[in-house]
Amino acid sequence: MEVLADLAAAGYRRGVGPGVYDIHSPRVPGEDEITALLSEAVRSVDPALLWVNPDCGLKTRRYEEVDPALRHLVGAARAVRAALAARV
Repeated sequence: MEVLADLAAAGYRRGVGPGVYDIHSPRVPGEDEITALLSEAVRSVDPALLWVNPDCGLKTRRYEEVDPALRHLVGAARAVRAALAARV
């Protein structure tokens, strides 16, 4: 997340997909944790340019780890989108 402010300061206007969890770890991040990271990201990046990604490909993880992690990622994206819509 630390490079997002630098990208914004440099005037970067293309899409960016910061990794919101480490797929190389068996730890499944909670939805609240991912929501906090995405909320931080939209402070620096126009939400229309923000891609929600894990940090890399998922082939190193077992299904039992990937499924809940992706469910949390989708739930967090929905929560941040709802919060942004409520501000309008």
